[in-house]
Parts: sequence; C-alpha cells; structure tokens
Amino acid sequence: MEEIRQLCEECINKELYQIIISKAKKTAESSKVKVRPLLLKGRLMYQVSETRGAQIFHHNLNRDELIEEVISYLNEDFLQAEFSCLKLQATVLISKKGKVTIKKKKQQSEISLDLTHNKVKNYILSEGVPVPFLIDLGVQTKEGKIVRSRYDKFRQINRYLEFVADILPILPIDKRIQIVDFGCGKSYLTFALYYYLKILCERDVYIVGLDLKEKVIEDCNRLADKYGYENLIFRCQDVVGYEAAETIDMVVTLHACDTATDYALEKAVKWGAKVIFTVPCCQHEVNGQISNELLQPILKYGLLKERISALITDGIRANLLEEQGYQVQVMEFIDMEHTPKNILIRAVKDGTKQKKETGIRTTADFLGVENTLQRLFLAEEGRTE
Repeated sequence: MEEIRQLCEECINKELYQIIISKAKKTAESSKVKVRPLLLKGRLMYQVSETRGAQIFHHNLNRDELIEEVISYLNEDFLQAEFSCLKLQATVLISKKGKVTIKKKKQQSEISLDLTHNKVKNYILSEGVPVPFLIDLGVQTKEGKIVRSRYDKFRQINRYLEFVADILPILPIDKRIQIVDFGCGKSYLTFALYYYLKILCERDVYIVGLDLKEKVIEDCNRLADKYGYENLIFRCQDVVGYEAAETIDMVVTLHACDTATDYALEKAVKWGAKVIFTVPCCQHEVNGQISNELLQPILKYGLLKERISALITDGIRANLLEEQGYQVQVMEFIDMEHTPKNILIRAVKDGTKQKKETGIRTTADFLGVENTLQRLFLAEEGRTE
C-alpha cells in the first residue's frame, strides 16, 4: 500500500476537489465513499460521506486522519478510487489478488474550488490582496492572508458587498452618493462599503456611521483618518434624533436592536432613500404582543414563539416597505450555522412611486400585534391627511 500512501500525500491538500472510493468488497459495510474538502471555523478539513444502504453518514477528518482512512478503505473494503484535483486525475485499481495499479493524467476539465461549496467563489475582496481596514480589524494578516478564525467574517463582508453590487446601478453617478449607517458598531461592513464604492468603484461617496458607543465611534474615526477616508464619518448619536442635511440615497441598518430598526426604516422612507438594507436583530416587541388562539399550541413553546415572532416582525416590515413604494427582497445574509440572525431585507425605491396595499395590517390584527413601524407610518399618514 506504499504507492497508495504516496498518492494520498500528493493529492490530499488544498487542491483536492474530491475522492470517490467504489467497487466495494462483499464484506464491506459501505457501498461507496465520497470525500470533499471544506472549511470548518477557518480550518481546512475533509468531509467523508459513506453510503450504507439508503443512508449516508458523514464525518470530518484532518489531512493526516484522512490519509490513514483512505488507505484503510482500499486495504480492507474497496477495489477502486478516483482522485480529482485541480491539475491531476488519478485512478487506483486493485485486483482481487491485491495488485495495485495507479493511472495518472492531467486534469482535462477546468475545476475551481470554494472550500465551503466545492465551487469557485470570486470574492469582491480577494484573499491575498491586503486591505488596510481588514488588517486592522484582525480579518487579514499584513500579507493579505485571511486569519482562519475570522474567515466567516471575511465571507460575510464579501456577501454584503455582493448585495451592494446588485444595486450599484440604482445609486447616482452624476453626484455624490449619500449614505447613513444606523447602528454601525465596529463598522466592518461600513468600512467595506466605503472601500468598495470609493476605492474599487471610484464613486464619489459620503457615509455617516451612527452608534451609541463612544469608544467604538472614537476607534472608527481614528481608523478612517488613518486610511485617509475623508468622507467616512462616525458620530455618537441615536437613530431617533438624527436628521440628515442632504438627500439620502441609501440607508443601512445592520443588527440595530429591536425597535431601533423600525425607527431607522421610518427615517429612510421619510428621506425617500433609493435603497434600504436592514438585518434586523432582537425582535422582542412582537414576542410580547402575539396572541392567537389557533396558534396557541405552537406559541406555548417559548423558543418557537420567539422565532415565529422574529419572522412575523420581519414580514411586517417587508410588507410595510412595499406599501411605501419599495420593491422588497428578503434574503439569506450568511449561513444559519454562523448566526440565527441571518435575514437581510433589501428594499429598492420603485420608479413608479406608487404605493400599494399588501394586506399585512389585516394579518397583524389576526395575530394581535402592532409593531413600531406600523405605528410610525400610521402617525405619518395622520400628519399628511
């Protein structure tokens, strides 16, 4: 089995696409084994999937463990294996008498990898290209390598920029883009937004980030000054009291807690923002209100009530934005395994400027709820009548 060990040493690395082990012996418990690479918490691992009857069983191994397991499979249970790498294909054939034959050839088809999905991912911010704010925020090393423990944050930032790239044609090109970011926190995504629009897209942009934590705001302003981001400003101020001096093109509110999201959305609509991005957080308000006899067998479980309330809250917000003349999408922001707060609502101002009735208020009445955004819009309607 030494030649199989040498092949494993050669193929099992960051260029491996997959291994398929087949032609099971009669004594084998599994009929087929498939191996693929993946990243777990920033660490390169290998997922082994064993087919046993109608079921598939998974387990994850590091490189050394996988090499020993592949050798064991081929020594005891299987007679064939296909190794597929970026540049190499290799087939292992084992005769009934135990003779090993290995055939190698250059990879004929183009294969590219993302270690999370086995498909290439062309990130907007590329690994290997140093970005100052990513280095200072601990996501990248000085050489541009992604810190493995922060790889989820790197993917999140790029996912966010993909959403921004989709709406880029909607933002003005003949004047400065004005953006307000409510509840910016440590501002990973605020810096990313400025870097993408100003540095990569060469657009004239002015971003104001708001948060209530003075130390956070001080740190963000210090970093913005350090990078020369003169039109990226951070202020210690709440959502309710902020008034914009300019026409606002885009409003961002990511993980603003509970009803702070509603106040930010009401501001955005009031300003006529062309684009709204919100990732709601801590949707407690509806949880304290929801009451429905038909749903009570489900709502009696606290965890289910909490999750249902969060989804209802975001559903109400999305529909209310539609009623205000926005085209709304509710999308997955990052994988559920990383955080339960994984819904992003993206609203784009409809060019027709026509409002519509969605029926969401009837639904809210049925559920016995009225969230803050409903009340804010009702108050606004009363002032305009």
